This record gives sequence, structure tokens and C-alpha cells, in this order.
Amino acid sequence: MILSYKYKFIFIKTAKTAGTSIEVFLSKHCGPQDIVTPIVPPVEGHQPRNYEGFINPIPEILEQPSRFFSTLRHTLMRHTKFYNHMPAREVKNRVPANVWSGYFKFCVERNPWDKVLSHYHMHNARAGGSLSLDEYLARGRFPINYFRYTDRSGKKLIVDRVVRYENLLAELSEVFAHLEIPFEGTLGIAAKFDYRTDRRPYREVFSDEQGLLIGKAFVNEIKLHGYRF
Repeated sequence: MILSYKYKFIFIKTAKTAGTSIEVFLSKHCGPQDIVTPIVPPVEGHQPRNYEGFINPIPEILEQPSRFFSTLRHTLMRHTKFYNHMPAREVKNRVPANVWSGYFKFCVERNPWDKVLSHYHMHNARAGGSLSLDEYLARGRFPINYFRYTDRSGKKLIVDRVVRYENLLAELSEVFAHLEIPFEGTLGIAAKFDYRTDRRPYREVFSDEQGLLIGKAFVNEIKLHGYRF
């Protein structure tokens, strides 16, 4: 997650959508007072800063009054005010109203089936190549993102633009031009790209049954963006 006072934007990082590469690129352009959350493990060229601080519990308590004590305890015990993959609605509660309403808010989303395949390859690589696709799918722990850029109902977007991963550089070029961020058509880094050695498209990998399973898991994102298998 990045909040730039210099360029007046808020970037909401989603899972398996080139978020790390975008963060590394943006961190190099951000000013010293901007908020840049850490990446774990750290990536060369990325400079986190200003993400710690006191959390005002009142906005989050008002959003979930039934969870008064747990929300109060959570906010008072945390020293990390902003963090990686932070949902937009939490950012909204922790920044001034004029910043939220006046800054350009954007994120990236990706075809669910392609995203799942990329996610599988990452976990398989971390498991030393021993994780089968069926084992991964059986876990049911998928890179679902919709809650990171919608309201609590999951039906209404609360960001200004959702960039399509399938047209990433062209759409980022439009966003960066709007924000007046220097951009030469490349992010200059492809973080986590090496996890995937099998470059077959997802339609050649997933069976119809597997495709249906993934479709059910990502029903909200499919409704929001019109993705199809």
C-alpha cells in the first residue's frame, strides 16, 4: 500500500497482480513524507517509510459497533498504521477525509483463473516443486481480492480505477500520466516472475471441473469485472 502526498494518490495492493513490481517502481518516485509499506521479504530498490503510527479507533468502531472491544484492542495494540495488502476501507478509516476524497485511488485486478494458476506456481516453488495442482486446489486458499477495493458489502467499488492486469502497462501509463508520474512504459522489475516455469495458458491446464471450482470461489470478482473462463 502506498499513499503519496507528492502525487496525490493511494495505491491499494492486491494479490498476484504485479503489486510488488508496481510498489518498487512507485517507491522510487515517492517523496520523503509519503507512506510506503514494507514488502516481505524485502526487495532491492523498495524504500518503505512512514507506515507506523497511532491508530484512531473511532472510525473502525463506528463501522463495526458489535465488535467494540476487539476493534479497540486491535487498534490500540498495533503500531503499524498502514501495512502491505491493506484493504481500501481500512485505509479510508485511517487517513483524513479530504485525503481519501481528494486523492486518486487505484489497484490492479486479474482474470481469476490466470491469477490462481500464478498463485499455484508460487506455492509449488516454495514447496520445492512437491505441491500438485489438485493438492493446491483442495486447500481452497485462493488470491481473492475483491474485499480489498470494495465496501463491506463486497458489491461497491470504493477506488477510482481498477487497472486490468491483462492490459497492465497501457493502463498504468494512463494512470501515471493522469498523476504526472514519470513513466517510460516499463516498471523496470518483474518481481516474483520466476516462480512460473510452465507458461501454458490456464485453459490448457485446468479441467472444466477445476475451472468451475475456481469460478465459484471468485464469484464476486467475476460479477464486478465480467471475467470468463
